[in-house]
Amino acid sequence: MAPPAPAGSHPTSTEPLSRSIFRKFLLMLCSLLTSLYVFYCLAERCQTLSGPVVGRSGGGKEAGAPGRGVLAGGAGEPVAWPAVARRKRLLQVQPWPRRRPPALRDDGEMAAWEEETPGLAGSPGGSGAGSSVAETPPGTLALLLDEGSKQLPQAIIIGVKKGGTRALLEFLRVHPDVRAVGAEPHFFDRSYDKGLAWYRDLMPRTLEGQITMEKTPSYFVTREAPARISAMSKDTKLLVVVRDPVTRAVSDYTQTLSKRPDIPSFESLAFRNRTAGLVDRAWSAIQIGLYAEHLERWLRHFPARQLLFVSGERLVRDPAGELGRVQDFLGLKRIISDKHFYFNQTKGFPCLKKAEGSGRPHCLGKTKGRPHPEIDGQVLRRLRDFYRPFNRKFYQMTGHDFGWDG
Repeated sequence: MAPPAPAGSHPTSTEPLSRSIFRKFLLMLCSLLTSLYVFYCLAERCQTLSGPVVGRSGGGKEAGAPGRGVLAGGAGEPVAWPAVARRKRLLQVQPWPRRRPPALRDDGEMAAWEEETPGLAGSPGGSGAGSSVAETPPGTLALLLDEGSKQLPQAIIIGVKKGGTRALLEFLRVHPDVRAVGAEPHFFDRSYDKGLAWYRDLMPRTLEGQITMEKTPSYFVTREAPARISAMSKDTKLLVVVRDPVTRAVSDYTQTLSKRPDIPSFESLAFRNRTAGLVDRAWSAIQIGLYAEHLERWLRHFPARQLLFVSGERLVRDPAGELGRVQDFLGLKRIISDKHFYFNQTKGFPCLKKAEGSGRPHCLGKTKGRPHPEIDGQVLRRLRDFYRPFNRKFYQMTGHDFGWDG
């Protein structure tokens, strides 16, 4: 008679010892792989969890019905989610722009940011390139929370083209209470006939206390835009990034020249009669810089307290200081500060530092810091004389001297 088997052992007659060990090994391996996958996703390397939020479809029906969901900001394509995802949704702050394929936008700016090796750290108040920041940056998985909802924007960057609107938007997206559309919707100038429901569906999902934003620089010079935005909400906060109109015009021309090298010279486009010094106001590069004229239309629909004018020059020299004004205007806690920036000496622009352990800093795309063509000094002086009365009126209307006439 064989001795009894030890307690807890598996009878060899029904299950060989080697098979038991193999099963335990598989269980341990699966557990290890699952843990690595979860860690991989939390480290922002999991593409399948990059950006989606389960929520409601455009038709108003619950998209989170059993086993189904939609990608936020997408075309409502159904995808299968595990049961646990129906109980808790993954809510992310903004994904890093580097996940979008780089492409030129309507205003010539890069849709994505590029990774760069940082130059010498010389930013105001900066501690050096590549140092970490305290707050959670865009793209970091925030918390497992109940899903948010899509709202019409409470704040819009309405202009101006080549003033620094892309920099302002990307800097603001660092703030955890700001959710912004990366692409320019062009709703109030090109797609107004599609309706507010279509416009709202473009917006990212937000939680209570977060601000929805978008930026489309052409709104500032679109005649219908003030009335249309006011009809959406008279409480909308408007941000205008302004820049020396002469420098802005040259930058505008440089952008067009990069796309169409065969265009006429800057001088021939800027003047109807160069000998007489008659500036061609019909040329868009000149017309955009008549800030006072455009502002008059906006003040017919919005009180001055709902517009904030951001200096494009100061946004380069002191991004943290200018972002402080913007955060106050939006009613946000001052989280974005000088520790978020370093100055790239090669590009001549401030760049955002990355969060600790996330790699290298990010700068705006290659269209930033692009060298301008050489313009005759006399042409520039005549343009400054042309803009001077408009600038002074703009200073009076805004209560701020931007110093463009020095």
